Amino acid sequence: MFYLDKSTLQNKPDLRRLGKGTDWGAEYAKRQKSARYPALKRFYTQGAVSGDTPIAEAPLVALDFETTGLNPKTDSIVSIGLVAMTTQRIRCAQAQHWIIKPDTELKSKSVVIHGITHSDVADAPTFNRVLDELLEHLQGKVVVAHHKDIETRFLNSAMKQYIGEEIVFPCIDTMSLEARFSRTFKRTFLRSLLGQKTPSIRLTDCRSRYHLPYYRQHNALTDATACAELLQAQIATHYSDEATPLSAIWC
Repeated sequence: MFYLDKSTLQNKPDLRRLGKGTDWGAEYAKRQKSARYPALKRFYTQGAVSGDTPIAEAPLVALDFETTGLNPKTDSIVSIGLVAMTTQRIRCAQAQHWIIKPDTELKSKSVVIHGITHSDVADAPTFNRVLDELLEHLQGKVVVAHHKDIETRFLNSAMKQYIGEEIVFPCIDTMSLEARFSRTFKRTFLRSLLGQKTPSIRLTDCRSRYHLPYYRQHNALTDATACAELLQAQIATHYSDEATPLSAIWC
């Protein structure tokens, strides 16, 4: 995955009214009626997990993209990684990794970062060829991502291009969770008094705080797995997964 400030992202879908307090069941039911693309309609028909569901019982899927750049208006997805999970188990047998032929130029700068070359994408499927399978993996689950705006905005940009529709879903953002734990007002104030730096909430730095092993970055499947492990560590450290509802951590 790329790392960037939210201000860098463009082409934002208008999802301002959706968020932590959204009734996702009602939202899915409404969108199921208006969705035109068959796989998207099936996605909404499957329904959303209730926010009252204990985290331990929630079906989750960690998701990560590699892209040709940072701007979903001018750049595109070049690989997708996902892995089904719960707070106790990562289901590697259900993992999926696609190399995608990008719709925009594969830049040399991005090749250096993620290592996906022109020869890798030459015979790769375009995004629309994997969209139905991607939606099938996501349906009925809560998406887990590290800095979810990257995944949601690039996904919506690609879907808008190919099928003329966008998608919404609840998401657990491990980066936002880590900011909640490590960037409280009290901790930030104390660090400022002591002249200490604000702790990084990049994926690798977050993992190191929980003594998780280092993985090489910028492979979509590896990063999705790394994100899944991070969420498990965050939940085990800060919450009771049996007593805490999803609504306490999703956005």
